[in-house]
Amino acid sequence: MKVVAINSSPNMDKGNTAVILNPFIEGMREAGAEVEVFYTKKLNINPCQGEFNCWFKTPGECFQKDDMQWFLPKMNEAKIWVLATPLYVDGMTGPMKNLIDRIIPNARPSLELRDGHIRHPGRGQSRASRMVLVSNCGFWEKDNFDALLVHVQAICRNTRMRFMGALLRPHGPALKRMLQIPGLVDDVIEAARDAGRQLIRDDQISQKTLDIVSRDLMSVEDYLKRSSQGSRQQPDAAEDN
Repeated sequence: MKVVAINSSPNMDKGNTAVILNPFIEGMREAGAEVEVFYTKKLNINPCQGEFNCWFKTPGECFQKDDMQWFLPKMNEAKIWVLATPLYVDGMTGPMKNLIDRIIPNARPSLELRDGHIRHPGRGQSRASRMVLVSNCGFWEKDNFDALLVHVQAICRNTRMRFMGALLRPHGPALKRMLQIPGLVDDVIEAARDAGRQLIRDDQISQKTLDIVSRDLMSVEDYLKRSSQGSRQQPDAAEDN
């Protein structure tokens, strides 16, 4: 089974997003999946220009000559897409949104009624049928991911993909610090790894496992206190990556 994992943190493998994404990938590989990891920071992907050449002049092909020429076929070969992004102003990062906007060549300009909603039909060139979200933020509360979740679930509906769940890590910066204390957050990392195994082995991820990934690491009062004492006092968009 082929999986494409896209990490849009500007800190790439050194960021807090990778703290959850990496064991998740390990779990998928342990279960037999072929996983390729890509970083938007290393990809040259321009914004969609909205001229619709990919629908009318050159159906299925964008006129822009950038990395999406080879990357969209790579995405289309995979069964599972993993979108990994730090929370930026209640949503995904700009580079991740640029990338998602550029999958428009996979759709046809015509309209159809699907599941009681008007949508664009696909061209049938993509094998992708599953999507997983991995995200973290510097805010304490898990509900800060709500807008991002709604967005990704809508993308799944529009692309005929099944949303398999989200590995969400609120107060993400605390997790990386706590990893320095043996045994303190081992359950969180193991849950992320087990989520990968479950996805490939069972074609689902249990809510219990996802809840462990997102569990409280400390009280909100302690988090505020520690944040105010730290040398970095930045909002979620910058603090966690």
